[in-house]
Amino acid sequence: MSAIGAFNPDHKENNAFITFTKHFKSNGLRVPEFYIDDKKSGTYLIEDLGDITLFSLLSKTRKDKKFPEKVTSFYKQALKHLIRFQFDASKGLDYSVCYPRISFDKQSIMWDLNYLKYYFLKLTKTVFDEQLLENDFSKFAEFLLSADINNFMYRDFQSRNIMIKDEKLYFIDYQGGRKGALQYDVASLLYDAKADLPQKIRDELVEFYTEILFNKIKINREEFLKHYYGYVLIRILQAMGAYGFRGLYEKKVHFLKSIPFAIKNLKWLLDKKLLPDGLPELQKSLQNIINNKELSKFEFQESHDKLKVTINSFSYKQGIPIDLSGNGGGFVFDCRSLPNPGRLEKYKELTGRDKDIIFFLENKSTVKDFLENIFKISEDSVKNYIERKFTSLVINFGCTGGQHRSVYSAEKLTAYLKSKFDITVELNHTGLEKKGES
Repeated sequence: MSAIGAFNPDHKENNAFITFTKHFKSNGLRVPEFYIDDKKSGTYLIEDLGDITLFSLLSKTRKDKKFPEKVTSFYKQALKHLIRFQFDASKGLDYSVCYPRISFDKQSIMWDLNYLKYYFLKLTKTVFDEQLLENDFSKFAEFLLSADINNFMYRDFQSRNIMIKDEKLYFIDYQGGRKGALQYDVASLLYDAKADLPQKIRDELVEFYTEILFNKIKINREEFLKHYYGYVLIRILQAMGAYGFRGLYEKKVHFLKSIPFAIKNLKWLLDKKLLPDGLPELQKSLQNIINNKELSKFEFQESHDKLKVTINSFSYKQGIPIDLSGNGGGFVFDCRSLPNPGRLEKYKELTGRDKDIIFFLENKSTVKDFLENIFKISEDSVKNYIERKFTSLVINFGCTGGQHRSVYSAEKLTAYLKSKFDITVELNHTGLEKKGES
């Protein structure tokens, strides 16, 4: 027997998971066997279902843009199981253990929308009118709650939480379950950002789900789909809040990689005019996200055949750029101790790439000494990284405005490393880009 030991100090969340597991198991649903728990310590043992998820299978078998038939079949099986969770398992379920809320009510929806506001919109400096946006949030919540919200809602029904063992599907991570709309979990599965299902496959799968559903209960198809796309939106927005918190705030690159996929889904919804009417500020905010060129930078190559050195100039007012390689480390050189040409009126509008600024800085001995030391440190690191077959090094130069000294230094190091090594060197002037300069 292989088991997984879990620890969670949140006893209420543990109670929800354990209660749900036992109830689902008694109803014949494929969830892990529950073995034993120690409520006092917050630990428990459950069945080990292996390490193959629907997402990992999709990632492994997808070739070019052709979607594997085997994976489509698994998605259809997952939707059949979902209906069992939503209806069969809902009967007799003790909803009093749901955590943190018994239902996906207005409070829950506002939490998700404010998660987006504070951890994505504000962190990406997306322009919006806060009061108007709050008004739209409230209207949007009312629209979502006009759907039937009296069935079991899994809450995180997505491909990473669907395990494959002996060619059968098993389900995990349902401790956030509660009463809610049927559409939410379908949206979670089909619009899971990084799974990036082709729209044709999404349409086929939602049609498959609704056919089974309509055979089970009488429902207005047009109304169901109208609410469905509303729940697609709330799910995307909740996920983007998570990407902002985990990626932009906590600097975990794994989450940043999902942002371009989420934006792609947002754009599709807006282009197809599938958002509810009467939400002008929300629509404007989403359009501002789509138009934000900075966010497209998170779509990058996973690996490189040879060492890639990324050199950034930046303004300390904006903060040190995120290391998109996911490796962390690298160098941050502070140029603020160097003579500042930006203090002179004639140089204020120029940058570290202009000949007058270059001439000004090249004739300062402190700048020369500063760069010589950096050249030596960087060269030694590059040699070591090449020898150890590392693929990424990030070097940052910061100054007050990210316009003169940091730009000049980044340009100089870029030229130096290109002349010395057969490596890929990427240069970014983040301060200038924010001002609209290329």
